[in-house]
Amino acid sequence: MCNLRFNWVTNINIKMFKKRIDLVLTLSLIQGILFSQTAVQSSAPADLVNPLMGSKSNFCLSTGNTYPVIALGSSTCFDHNELMKGAEIMKVNNPPAEAFVLPVYTELPLGAVRPGGWLLNQLQIMRDGTTGHLDEVYEKVKNSNGWLGGTGDGWEETPYWLDGAVPLAWLLDDKTLQDKILRYINWTLDHQRPSGYFGPVTKTEREKGNFVEVASCGEGEDWWPKMLMLKVMQQYYLASGDPRVIPFLSKYFAYQLAALKACPLGQWTEWAESRGTENILVAQWLYSINQDKALLELASFIESQSFAWSTWLGNRDWVIEAAAHQNEDQWMHRHGVNVGMGIKAPALNYQRTGNVQYLADLKTGFRDLMLLHGLPMGIFSADEDLHGNNPEQGTELCAIVETMFSMEQSMAISGDVEYMDALERIAYNALPTQTTDDYNTKQYFQIANQVQVKRGVFSFSLPFDRQMTNVFGMRSGYTCCLANMHQGWTKFASHLWYATADNGLAALEFAPCEVAARVGRGKEQVTIKEITDYPFDEKVSFELGTANPVEFSFSVRIPGWCREAVIQVNGDDLQRVKGGQVIPLTRTWKNGDILTLQFPMEVKISQWGRNSRAVERGPLVYALKLGERWEKGYHEKEGDYFCVYPVGNWNYGLTAKAVSDPANHFEFRKVSGSTRPSSGFVWNLSHVPGELITTGRRIPSWQLLNDVAPIPVTDRHGLFKGAVNDSTETITLIPYGFTKVRIVAFPVVP
Repeated sequence: MCNLRFNWVTNINIKMFKKRIDLVLTLSLIQGILFSQTAVQSSAPADLVNPLMGSKSNFCLSTGNTYPVIALGSSTCFDHNELMKGAEIMKVNNPPAEAFVLPVYTELPLGAVRPGGWLLNQLQIMRDGTTGHLDEVYEKVKNSNGWLGGTGDGWEETPYWLDGAVPLAWLLDDKTLQDKILRYINWTLDHQRPSGYFGPVTKTEREKGNFVEVASCGEGEDWWPKMLMLKVMQQYYLASGDPRVIPFLSKYFAYQLAALKACPLGQWTEWAESRGTENILVAQWLYSINQDKALLELASFIESQSFAWSTWLGNRDWVIEAAAHQNEDQWMHRHGVNVGMGIKAPALNYQRTGNVQYLADLKTGFRDLMLLHGLPMGIFSADEDLHGNNPEQGTELCAIVETMFSMEQSMAISGDVEYMDALERIAYNALPTQTTDDYNTKQYFQIANQVQVKRGVFSFSLPFDRQMTNVFGMRSGYTCCLANMHQGWTKFASHLWYATADNGLAALEFAPCEVAARVGRGKEQVTIKEITDYPFDEKVSFELGTANPVEFSFSVRIPGWCREAVIQVNGDDLQRVKGGQVIPLTRTWKNGDILTLQFPMEVKISQWGRNSRAVERGPLVYALKLGERWEKGYHEKEGDYFCVYPVGNWNYGLTAKAVSDPANHFEFRKVSGSTRPSSGFVWNLSHVPGELITTGRRIPSWQLLNDVAPIPVTDRHGLFKGAVNDSTETITLIPYGFTKVRIVAFPVVP
């Protein structure tokens, strides 16, 4: 049994420890499993503390039987089969004096969380669909691909795909998919240039046979695709512990620090300048492992050459300008995917510097963004640019999944519940509606009030000449989303749980799953099975499995939408707590203990663009239920696609009585005979688990205009003053994520 414990994080493949070493470590690798007969312990520097817990964070590595255990930046140890396969433990550097801030919540190794229930079914659908087979059905990712050494495409789409396929392969422990992925990863690792440069063979290299060097960096290619591959390598390392990854990253970052002086981010295109956050993220992650000061220098240098997201988010002028102007002037500053990535810039800058102003910039910017460009399903307009808050605007699928990832990073670094709630709202509303049941086709742009899906111009800032951005198709619109859509559900699943600095665990998002970890002072192994139909049900239960009683902190998020939650242990009420906080529950937990959270879901009304109203219940936003008529089409350039048309009337307003008193004018009903979310579940009309019944009035004058349904004008009191039908009608609302055609932002009528 090996039981290593460091109060700071290790590096890989370094043979000796610097200062603060207590014992000499001898290691042997047996069948890829790391064993040791002694232990090492070192103390963390006093200036590196967790901002929430105020305590030093630890590194833990231990192995028992065939399950190595690792936790980075946390004293909790996490089981992961063969996580450190082939790895060696190396030196612990003394961290520098910079005010690098450890995250409040630390990501778990990839695979520590295993999805269950409806979430498992969703991931299995993805494995059987394009996520698991994109290399077979999409030309750019096939054998001629540049990331396999071929002469084909070497741009962003292969790394995009891998960025979602890597977590899926290890969440499902799917060896076939892992082998597919390793073709691209192995080629990339095995073909790093002596200078540290990596990526597809460049034109100059192919023609002249000369490797790219720092002095010849201009003969390299754009920084941007490599930023994506860095994230792929980070995830792959957290899943496998492959000892090649850390030296690969270290060598590349040394090259980059030297080369950026002559070949800045904007050398080739603006994409690297607009998305430097992705590069910074991985550089700072590597710093948390090896404390190489040059990595912080590199991160600062990249920040200086990147779009000034932190400044823009904090000073408010940028978001206002984006609401006022949708022309070609500086459109990259408004590009929705750039914004989705850039949102996490202030959190990363705070992590590197300790300057809390960055957290204020993040909060100001995110709230402004959602105020001026936000849509009811939790995401901002991005069609492709930021385009205001009118509910007839669209949002690109890439913007959704990138914003989710930014929320996962921001909430970990800051500990702020607001970003946890935001992540949940996007995941359970905006994300599922934009793909088909088999996960083989997607919309480039979805629309909040989407009363039809078809070819057209709509109100998009970039509709494209082919008018294919709203239909469901594999290759419709830009194919970046075909490659990038896979990270949404997979990274959400891997970020349901985090480690805490006090040897505990935190359940920050809720879905059926199981997590394995070592917790408490004694690093006792526990498994926690999360049993729930959330977000469709109010109850979340956690069943603990442990060989011995163990004291540790079990933290749970209480969503901001919840007025008062009930926390129970083994059926007895423990606490009643207000929403919008994370509650740590420190006690001695025993085998078979059951922690239960009850989140009463009340119907609420929220206000959105054009004085419209949306209906919410718990984490779900509800939309008018409409029948669907699907039509298949074919485009000679973009292939097969689907249009969807409504069956039934859509031009309803909510009554003022219902809006002012939702508790008494909306009835929640569980759908009789619907398939339980954990059994063969997909996000479509046939599987809606619950609905809201209310009354509305039709607005005869509310009709389609240029293929969209502009919200009728209301007065300052929010009431539509035009003609409406005399009689009210019973209307049914269902969760937004189950719809393809809908009204979600309603006018209010008498």
